[in-house]
Amino acid sequence: MDALILVDLQNDFMPGGALAVPEGDEVVPVANRLMSEFELVVATADWHPRNHCSFASNQPGHEIGEVIKVDGLDQILWPDHCIEGTPGAEFHPDLDQSRIHNIIHKGTKRGIDSYSGFFDNGHVQATGLGDFLKSQGVKRVVILGLATDYCVKFTALDALQLGFEIILVRDGCRAVNLQPGDEERAIEELRFKGAKIANSNELIDRKRK
Repeated sequence: MDALILVDLQNDFMPGGALAVPEGDEVVPVANRLMSEFELVVATADWHPRNHCSFASNQPGHEIGEVIKVDGLDQILWPDHCIEGTPGAEFHPDLDQSRIHNIIHKGTKRGIDSYSGFFDNGHVQATGLGDFLKSQGVKRVVILGLATDYCVKFTALDALQLGFEIILVRDGCRAVNLQPGDEERAIEELRFKGAKIANSNELIDRKRK
């Protein structure tokens, strides 16, 4: 069975949000259109405590965009975002949540970030997404969301490592691009590791044949 994974379609990543991804809201209609084509839809969501280590505000003397070490891991410092239970952590209001079968919260521990929907950044603790997909007989995963160069990329890489076939929905993703070209580098890395790249219309046409 195929599953659709919607990565972090939350208010704080949308234009006007605390950590806005340019044109991030443009992926929501793509998600809504694709959801009706899948028997299983899973959404991931950042769900950070207020004292999360990735927030520059919690690292005195450091600024947004800096990279520091937290317990031996590189950590980019971000604005406060997707704090558990706040409006910024909620899904975009136009997202059709009625079609989502399971929501996986990530980044819930203060001391470690979690870009991937499958594991924290140290690969110490799993979120349960991998086991859930396997329990449902999923072999192939179609991924879209925010942001291409961070949470989408690492979710896809972990899915490949776990043995799933991967299709990245190119028009269903947008990037942060902290460095120019980050988006294209992420896509090329995924392609090199074995992911297939397609647009939503191709996938819908394929499903309906």
